[in-house]
Amino acid sequence: MSTIPKTVLITGASSGIGEAAALRLADDGHRLLLGARRTERLEALVGRIEAAGGTASFRRLDVTDAADVQQFVADATKTYGGVDVMINNAGVMPLSALAEDKVDEWDRMIDVNIRGVLHGISAALPVMRAQGSGHVINLASIGAHEVEPTAAVYCATKFAVWAISEGLRKEQSGDIRVSVISPGVTESELAESISDEHARDAMREYRALAIPASAIADAIAFAIGQPPEVDVNEIIVRPAASTH
Repeated sequence: MSTIPKTVLITGASSGIGEAAALRLADDGHRLLLGARRTERLEALVGRIEAAGGTASFRRLDVTDAADVQQFVADATKTYGGVDVMINNAGVMPLSALAEDKVDEWDRMIDVNIRGVLHGISAALPVMRAQGSGHVINLASIGAHEVEPTAAVYCATKFAVWAISEGLRKEQSGDIRVSVISPGVTESELAESISDEHARDAMREYRALAIPASAIADAIAFAIGQPPEVDVNEIIVRPAASTH
C-alpha cells in the first residue's frame, strides 16, 4: 500500500467515524483539513494530532451550505496546494416511523446526508480534475442495502449516497477514484439525534454489537492507500456477530 502523504479533507470530523479517520490518516502521514460545526472538538482533535507529530488544521463547516463547502475546499487548496482526498462523512440519523410525520427531521437528513455529499463533490471535483487526480470517499451505511422499520428516510438518503457514488465513478476516466464505505452498526453519536422514543430504544438494543469507529477508519485508510490504478469501489464493514 502507498504511503505517499496526501491532502485529505474530512467533513463531520468532530466525532465518531470522522474523528477516527482523522487520527488514523494523520498517523499514516497525511495532511488533514477537518470540518464540522463543533469547532471546540476540532481544535482538541487537531491538538492531539499535532502532539503526535501529525499535520492538521480545521475550520467550522456546515455541509448544508454549498458556499461554505466551496470555501472549505478553497482553504485546503490555499493551505496545502490541492485536494487529494475528499471524505464526505457528515451525517445525521433521527430515526422515526413514517407515521410519526417528523417532516423537519426528514428534511434535515436530506439536507445533510444527500445535499452535504453533493456539495462536497461539487466543491472538490473541479480541483481534482484540474490537477489530474483525486479520490472522493463517501460514507453511506448498511442502510443503503437494507431497510428496517423507523429507518425508511435514513436508508433512502444512504441509498442516494450509494447511487451518487456509483454515478460519479462511472463518469470518471480513471484519474479520479471513487469509493463508498458502508458501515454496519458502529460506535458513534448518531443515535443521540433520535427524538422518537421507540426508535431510540430500539436503536440502543441494535447497537449492542457495535464495532469501534476505528474499524471504519481502517477501511478508509485501505481505500486511500491503494496504488493509483486500483479503485476500491465499495467496502461494507459489519460487526462479525451481526445479521444486519
